Amino acid sequence: MAVSKNKMSVVQLTILTVVNMMGSGIIMLPAKLAQVGTVSILSWLVTAVGSMALAYAFAKCGRFSRNSGGMGGYAEYSFGKSGNFMANYTYAVSLLIANVAIAISAVGYLKTFMGWNLSPLEVAIGTVLFVWATMAANFGGASVTGKISSVTVWGVVLPVVGVSLFGWFWFSPEMYAAAWNPHNMPLSEAVPASIAITLWAFLGLESACANADAVDNPEKNVPIAVLWGTLITAVIYIASTNVVAGIVPNASLAASDAPFGLVFASMFNHTAGQIVIALMIMSCTGSLLGWQFTIAQVFKSGADEGYFIPQFGKVSRTNTPVLGMLIIASVQTVLALMTVSPSLSKQFDILVNLAVVTNLIPYILSMSAIIVLQKANQVPHKEMVFTSLIAFVGNLYSFYALYGAGMEAMYWGGMAVFAGWVLYGKVVSTKYDLKQPF
Repeated sequence: MAVSKNKMSVVQLTILTVVNMMGSGIIMLPAKLAQVGTVSILSWLVTAVGSMALAYAFAKCGRFSRNSGGMGGYAEYSFGKSGNFMANYTYAVSLLIANVAIAISAVGYLKTFMGWNLSPLEVAIGTVLFVWATMAANFGGASVTGKISSVTVWGVVLPVVGVSLFGWFWFSPEMYAAAWNPHNMPLSEAVPASIAITLWAFLGLESACANADAVDNPEKNVPIAVLWGTLITAVIYIASTNVVAGIVPNASLAASDAPFGLVFASMFNHTAGQIVIALMIMSCTGSLLGWQFTIAQVFKSGADEGYFIPQFGKVSRTNTPVLGMLIIASVQTVLALMTVSPSLSKQFDILVNLAVVTNLIPYILSMSAIIVLQKANQVPHKEMVFTSLIAFVGNLYSFYALYGAGMEAMYWGGMAVFAGWVLYGKVVSTKYDLKQPF
């Protein structure tokens, strides 16, 4: 079938979906999964199924929803304005935390590249510098940010795809088998132990539906592109992290702050490892640049709707929410200093788990709203039942991922949600004249 002029084909949208998900989320994964063992491939399989269910349901939400605002708009169908607020609020908080984790990843690769031996405080300071540098680079507006990110993302895509395809020539089945379960954890503990970090790599899958208006025949092609994009990404993730586990000894991999640099050094030589590390630093910086701009826009949109303090909505002459950016970077600075840990890896864990917990709230709200959303659009019964079942699988996976994130992340995530309700109560009191009936 011919593609309309100026419209993407389903293949182009699928490739775009893969590239969108393969940002900086994967660059620490081999080291994190090595701490559990190659048994974590079971977590990958669970996450792949759960992510595909979420991706399919989000594609349907994007087609049927008449509300603006992404996940907040979907949640509003079942939970009203408060659901809209909570979805957008927790998503914004998740991005705020996730960007600090991305900055920590960049510091980990940079210190390995430079041969530095940094203290925990120095790692935190380096993280803060990355946060402020990438935020300040966005003060001039969006004109350059998107172009830079679209180029730098290949700094992670090419090495990851490369090791997925060609790393098998160096793969040792014996080394892989020896790393299966180094800590002799029961399966009931080993699988959830790596669920949060595998889901971390897929965060952003909901944004793949944002290009629906730019694709030919979106009702058919958006679900196809999102499903295939998620499946291809899952295959690359599973292949890359597992082949690495058969190239580098488990103990060395688990202790590395730049695992992909380590594997290329093992495959070729130190120079090759340094080149890959440099590419990863470039990719991480570009990804953080784009996500810092995105989070500022998320808070600005929330302020425009009356959900956040109006300072987030103030813009400069270049239509950039500079004041909001300064507030966000200040909060991220506090987060980086609050989570200082004896190792960079531990600090990364804390932030990833918290980012996953807060990001799952809008996922759950969106999946729970899909029946009402479909009824509002008079979707045929057979299609409604199928989509609702897929969304239910997505919700089951989301709750399992919450469990896997651990008690500490659930505690702080719960505190963030409760703080959101307080904020929403403040918003309602300022938006309405309480002397008059609603």
